[in-house]
Amino acid sequence: MLMEVKNQIKVMFLSVKYNIMKQMINKVTFITNVLFMILNNATFIVQWIILFSIKDEIGGYTIKEVILLWGIAAGVFGTSHIFFHKAYELPDLIMNGKLDSFLVQPKNVFLSVITSTTRISAIGDLIYGYICLFIYGITLKTFTLFTLFSITGGIIAAAFASILGSICFWTVKGDLLSDSLSNIIINFSTYPGSIFKTGIKILFYTLIPVGLSNYLPVDTILHFNILNFLYIILFTIGITLLAFYIFYTGLKRYSSSNLMSSRI
Repeated sequence: MLMEVKNQIKVMFLSVKYNIMKQMINKVTFITNVLFMILNNATFIVQWIILFSIKDEIGGYTIKEVILLWGIAAGVFGTSHIFFHKAYELPDLIMNGKLDSFLVQPKNVFLSVITSTTRISAIGDLIYGYICLFIYGITLKTFTLFTLFSITGGIIAAAFASILGSICFWTVKGDLLSDSLSNIIINFSTYPGSIFKTGIKILFYTLIPVGLSNYLPVDTILHFNILNFLYIILFTIGITLLAFYIFYTGLKRYSSSNLMSSRI
C-alpha cells in the first residue's frame, strides 16, 4: 500500500515536471507569465496599504497580518494550480467525454486527471507568497508552517474543486455550481476572516472550506495552537478521501464521447 502511494506521488511530480518543461521551451513567455502574475498580485497590496493609511486595523488585522494572509492565499492558489490545475476543469472533461485517454492508463485515474496540466502563472503566485512571508518576517518556524499550509491549503482547494466538478457526473448544470463556488474561495481568501458574521464563518469552515485553507492557517502561524494544527491536517485528509470517493462513484456513470486522443 505504501509503495503504491509512493509511486503515485512520484508519477504526480513527474507529470508536473513534464508540464513545466514543456512551457519552458519558450523561456520569454514562461518568465513573462510568472513575473506579470507577481506584479498583478502586488497591485492589490497597494490597495490595502491605502486602506491602512486611513485606519490602523481592520477586523483585528494590521497591514502585517494582511500581508501574511495574502501570502497564504497566493501560496495556496499557486500550489493548487501548479500541481492540480485540471481539478478546476473537471466539468469540461466529464460533460464532453474527455476522460477516455485517462481510463486506459495504468495509473490512478483521479490523480492522473487532476495533475495532467499545470498553470504556469501559478508559479508567480507561489513566489509572491514567499515574498509576502519575507516581508512579514521569515523564521524557521514561519517558513515551515507557511510551506506546510500552502500544501494543505492547495490540496483542500483542489479537493473542493474536484468534488464540485464531479457533480457533473450526475447533472449537466454542475459546471455552473462548480465555477461559482470555486471562485468564492479565491474571492474571499484575501479578506480577514474576522470581518464576517458568525453565519458566514460557519459556512467558510464547513461547506466552503476557505476557513480551513486560509484563515485558520494564518491564525495558527500568528498564534500557534496544536489543536488547530491537527484540525487542518485531519480536514485535509478527510476532504481528500471524500474527493476520491465522489469522483470514483461518479465515474461509474461516465459516458465516453469516443474521442480519439492520447497522452504521453
